Amino acid sequence: MKIKQTHVVATAAIRDAKDGDDFVRELKGIGLDCEVLSTEEEAYLAGEGVLSGIPEADGVVGDLGGGSLELVEVAKGQSSQGISVPLGVLRLDASPDGERRARKALKAALKESGLRERSRGRPFYMVGGSWRALARIDMFATNFPLPITHQYRMKARRVRELRRLVRVLDPRLANAAAPTRLATSPEAAMLLELLVEELEPSHLVVSTYGIREGILYSKLKPGLRKIDPLTEEARDAGGGEHRFGQHGDLLDRWIAPLFDDTAEMARLRLAACLLADVAWQATPGFRADRGIEMALHGNWVAVNPAGRVIMAQALSSNFGRDRLPDPRLVGLVNEERLQRAHCWGLAMRLGQRLSGGVASVLKKTKLSLSDGAVRLIVPRGEEALVGDAVERRMTRLAEAVARLPEIGSSK
Repeated sequence: MKIKQTHVVATAAIRDAKDGDDFVRELKGIGLDCEVLSTEEEAYLAGEGVLSGIPEADGVVGDLGGGSLELVEVAKGQSSQGISVPLGVLRLDASPDGERRARKALKAALKESGLRERSRGRPFYMVGGSWRALARIDMFATNFPLPITHQYRMKARRVRELRRLVRVLDPRLANAAAPTRLATSPEAAMLLELLVEELEPSHLVVSTYGIREGILYSKLKPGLRKIDPLTEEARDAGGGEHRFGQHGDLLDRWIAPLFDDTAEMARLRLAACLLADVAWQATPGFRADRGIEMALHGNWVAVNPAGRVIMAQALSSNFGRDRLPDPRLVGLVNEERLQRAHCWGLAMRLGQRLSGGVASVLKKTKLSLSDGAVRLIVPRGEEALVGDAVERRMTRLAEAVARLPEIGSSK
């Protein structure tokens, strides 16, 4: 694979093993210098991993492994030095006595660290395969419409129902998680409930990014850490399949005057614009499906399920379909935001038709909004750009934003 750099690290499994030093020497013998992470480093890197996939994360990260639980605070793009508690799923016992011992150990660790006071009312970010399995079980139980665990959210009180579900080991759960994860799910659910009791988080958020991603993210220069991973991924994905090169940024700037979006909505709008031409190779009847599929199931980070649905709605409307195919998706998003995404899509659709994908047309035309109208201005002498199809799309957009359509020319 022509790998130029390797970073080999060991966590609690090697740190606590009696023959851990021998194992590290074996690795060195085959040319891999292994760094055994300290408890603080392991927690810190778990926090860095969460930040790499959820840049706005602000709360406490819990990384549950087989041998230990790492807890660390994240805020303002930074991970602090956290703690490690010997409460991995392979060390836990879900019996009443085991739960009492785990509660005692957890209380003592939290009291010494001060994390309990700083966690109250903030999100708790769940890292590790055992907790991802719990999320998949919850998704299965609630008929969640997306199969993606990253940034899946649960109410804190939901953990009690999860404990009940994994106790009975319903055979249907085999479709939700691997057998090895199901086997340790009672211990994982028990520990999660203890953490909810102690930390009192506002809600639970799953992160599929952890220590491995944290190692890479911690080595990035500050400028690179500030780049939005969602829009960069969308630019990369869309750029490879556009007919006319990457002009999604230009399309976004062209439609932006119509919308007073928040920063979070504006970045979703930009991501949708970057993908606006992604389905051109498909037959016309399938383009909306292709756009929806890309938004909902693309390998994105830094976007939650609601954000995926918003992007999907924009792309669906962009490709000529007003409604999403699965009504369950609508329940994940505020109706006002979904309508806003629909309007983005209509504006994108207008821009694509007007320009034919040629960037220069968007540069010399202008879209604007007034109290009574949506206005499209084209250069004088180039009125032929506005054909019947453009007029129809202009009318549809104006109706969607409750304005009249106006088409004029400039000197």
